[in-house]
Amino acid sequence: MIAAVEGTLVSRGANTVTVKAGPLSLQINVPGSIISKLGHAGSTVMLHTHFYVREDVIALYGFSTRQELALFEQLITVSGIGPKVALALLTALSADQIAAAIIGGNADLLSQVPGIGKKTAARIILDLKGKLEKGWEGEVISTVTDSDSDALAALTGLGYSIREAAQALSAVPQTEGMSVEERVRQALQQLAKK
Repeated sequence: MIAAVEGTLVSRGANTVTVKAGPLSLQINVPGSIISKLGHAGSTVMLHTHFYVREDVIALYGFSTRQELALFEQLITVSGIGPKVALALLTALSADQIAAAIIGGNADLLSQVPGIGKKTAARIILDLKGKLEKGWEGEVISTVTDSDSDALAALTGLGYSIREAAQALSAVPQTEGMSVEERVRQALQQLAKK
């Protein structure tokens, strides 16, 4: 079992990095959201890893925090969710947003991620809700509620990533009777500030 890898970043790809650890250079699959945080070639990096072995696949998956790793390991226990889909979830949404969506039963947010349909999102929630409520150590913050799923769809339709849209919507105060259009307008103002 390879629990972590520390070494020199050799190169970065779309969803992979190559890390030189001693005499070995390891190709590690990572969420796209952390690649830019790892620095440039020559930087020292440390990734918490999951060593995935099946009959036809041997792969190493790396994460910047233990929480991301724990969530990835929970996600791949769900029937129909493999490492690529779990990695896509962690690329599109933060670990806290995924955990909050699962705990809150927000299938609409999960189904916005490419490769996750409504049925798959419902299965993830059904399988993991109790496990995450008991064992999730992170603070579940900045998530999108069920009522914001239309606003999220509108923002992603305008070209924003799910992560950007969810963060902007979480910064907009919830007021009774606010229309979807108003939430989108305020979220766009939040996005313009960045």
